Amino acid sequence: MPSFSYDFPYAAKKLPIFAANVVASSQHLAATAGLRMLAKGGNAVDAAIASAAAITVVEPTNNGIGADAFCILWDGSKLVGLNASGHSPALMTPDQYKGQDKMPTVGWASVSTPGAVSLWVELHKRYGKLPFADLFEPAIKYASDGYRVSYMVSRQWDRAIDRLKGQASWVKAFLPGGRAPKAGELWKFPDQAKTLARIAESKGEAFYRGELAEAIDKYARETGGTLRKEDLAAHRPDWVDPIGLTYRGTTLHEIPPAGQGIAACMALGILENFDLAGHDADGPEVAHLRIEAMKLAFADIWRYVADPRFMEVTPAQMLDKHYLKSRARLIDPKKAKDFGPGTPKDGGTIYLGTADASGMMVSLIQSNYMGFGSGIVVPGTGIALQNRATGFVTTAGHANQVGPKKRPFHTIIPAFITKDGKPVATFGLMGGAMQPQGHLQVFSRIVDYGQNPQAAIDGPRWRVHETDGTVWTEEHMPAATLDGLEARGHKITRTKWPSFDFGSSQIIWRFPDGGPYLGASESRRDGAAVGF
Repeated sequence: MPSFSYDFPYAAKKLPIFAANVVASSQHLAATAGLRMLAKGGNAVDAAIASAAAITVVEPTNNGIGADAFCILWDGSKLVGLNASGHSPALMTPDQYKGQDKMPTVGWASVSTPGAVSLWVELHKRYGKLPFADLFEPAIKYASDGYRVSYMVSRQWDRAIDRLKGQASWVKAFLPGGRAPKAGELWKFPDQAKTLARIAESKGEAFYRGELAEAIDKYARETGGTLRKEDLAAHRPDWVDPIGLTYRGTTLHEIPPAGQGIAACMALGILENFDLAGHDADGPEVAHLRIEAMKLAFADIWRYVADPRFMEVTPAQMLDKHYLKSRARLIDPKKAKDFGPGTPKDGGTIYLGTADASGMMVSLIQSNYMGFGSGIVVPGTGIALQNRATGFVTTAGHANQVGPKKRPFHTIIPAFITKDGKPVATFGLMGGAMQPQGHLQVFSRIVDYGQNPQAAIDGPRWRVHETDGTVWTEEHMPAATLDGLEARGHKITRTKWPSFDFGSSQIIWRFPDGGPYLGASESRRDGAAVGF
């Protein structure tokens, strides 16, 4: 494990905290909801569920009850993963999308079976300590009594209007006064409070096999959706073994496909073939190498990653270090290039982390995908449904082609860091295609340069943007670095603060002597790391 420098060179707006019990989340009210469970004698799983339920209320701009979710956790003795993403409805067939060059981002045609509730239930069933219903008390209170909307959430809410103004159910639910709530305004959502109460009382049964499933089914039938109560009843989360890649002695773990987490591991495996430490952490040489490594990884995952049952190659083949070394040889240190996929051979999201004094650590991510998701809100329930089916492609014969009972390509990826088989950190960075790019940048800063987690989070970021192919950069990126990247042929798009395009990260770092944790929280959002 690196020996941290406690320098803070990026004018950080936050400093790390140190405590025996920690919750870090992109929304401070969600973080304190988890902390309350720890104070009541609950464990890190109880805290994670309470935070996840609360954040559906206090940050509805990025997730909801109708979201998908994943987590990786250290249960005290081993690392385990939970994939609660939903499959496409049985009635979702390729024929529905004939003539479309890409998947829709709004409406029922973008909705797959929501899985977040099943993750809460399954986590609690295996690891929970407090009564399940107790974990929902903060979320229900926030929804019924109201809370003051935070600054960045209010901005995201307003930004969603252009995309979702044609979705009547979303407008009715989330724009009751004809506009988004302003920062500091009180927001109440009684329908969501009732739904959370039913989930709490029934331990999720109401959502997948009860009255909430009936309400979703009824509304889908009335408005042209394919999601049915049978899809909900058939949904099951899967316990999985996390994948990982060891980079300079420290291992980054991700959930296996159909998620994009493997891209972060691949990019690190490519990057390991270069001497980064010999260059400035924020200089053009390092930024160029990281960008090119990420482009190579993206070329492969967009070609190969899908529901594992349909993939042509395995994650092990994609993570083979000999293969990644061959990909690294394609990088020209002096020139930006366009890369196609290789041939591996044998050989709009929230993130939160929790950790308790017993050593249990949870890395959890939950998302509607694009902001509020599909724009479908089931009347009377407060259930905003995700648009994860947008992750499919319409290309005939592609492994990720839209079809029935398939998991789509997924962007949300919780991460975990270990060293020599021992737990080191919960780690995540939300933000669509920014997620593996953020994992790469923050992880490399810590391992290659010994930056402490808060400084690594606060450092200037770039994003290889999936829509226009340019490299987007934050405004505090050094001018000399931008000039150096442009000289190498990168097309740069400079952004202004505040921008939502560079993700939001939270890290809980465990000290090796069994002492307290370090909690670091994103300065680009309203969140916090809290502890005692």
